Amino acid sequence: MTTSQDTSAAVAHFAGRLAFETDVADVHTALAGLAAADAPFTLVDVRSQESWDQGHVPGAVHLPSGKVRLRAEQVIDRDRPVVTYCWGPGCNAATKAALEFAKLGYDVKEMIGGFEYWVREGFAYDTKQGRTNPAPDPLAAPL
Repeated sequence: MTTSQDTSAAVAHFAGRLAFETDVADVHTALAGLAAADAPFTLVDVRSQESWDQGHVPGAVHLPSGKVRLRAEQVIDRDRPVVTYCWGPGCNAATKAALEFAKLGYDVKEMIGGFEYWVREGFAYDTKQGRTNPAPDPLAAPL
């Protein structure tokens, strides 16, 4: 394949994405074995109450995306980086919430893949009934 692409533009593009995005595997690795208070960032689930009740990442804080502008400063420590997530790749609520956090002056990233890929990779999650340990989806996580 021949291309006339400016490689410096590609480097800037991908470096920019990595500066503001993380994925579920990196979040899982960063949180492994830590209590929420010891995590290197605050993980924020921006989905509805019903979605939160059905399942969420252990240690996450629930703050629906529409409430970020109104409640972030009361419930999220400004001195810690923030990582937002929503359902999955088909949902942009985490992007909208990350934008609101950025406007408020927070250091913020979005967890791409969202809760859907957290579950698909077989990572444990919490529900109203307790902890669930799903089997990994063989298409998303090697067995």
